Amino acid sequence: MTFLYKAAGVIRGDEILPLNELRVRYPDIYQHEVAKYSARPETVDNPVHRLGCRWGDVVFLSTVHPAPIFAALRESGRIGSATIDYWTLDADLLDPARTCILLKRHDPEHRPQPPEDFIPYSPEAVAALSTPSERALQRLRSLNATEPLFPWADIPHVLHRGPIPVALFRSASVNNRS
Repeated sequence: MTFLYKAAGVIRGDEILPLNELRVRYPDIYQHEVAKYSARPETVDNPVHRLGCRWGDVVFLSTVHPAPIFAALRESGRIGSATIDYWTLDADLLDPARTCILLKRHDPEHRPQPPEDFIPYSPEAVAALSTPSERALQRLRSLNATEPLFPWADIPHVLHRGPIPVALFRSASVNNRS
């Protein structure tokens, strides 16, 4: 089974919602989530090629388990020993017609990524992209005290247009018992 990963967060209702839907249904949660884009608010309007929508219309998932990402950040001295709480999702459960993969490339200028960086979604593609690149880990290991963290800046993203039912996700503790 191939998993996708999502940082655990505040959920209200029975769906994980994209930003634009949070704004309408749960403005308080939206304010918290959109604050992540305060230094680059135009990002939420970036196009999501292949899905015909915008950044604010999709739910973001990672192809990479959080452990190596946060181990690299700990090596840089930027974070302590705290662990991130995350949920997993079986990659087979997403509709490929509503989902794509974005090959993230760290760009300090935060420019929109070109259409060729958005590739078709499949569980096989997720499995092939499940190991972080050495370049991505090295960037995290060598962050200095003034650089922004951006843990997933070089990590492929799975973008799903629209909500995803919460019932499809499992917590990390549930996965550790299986």
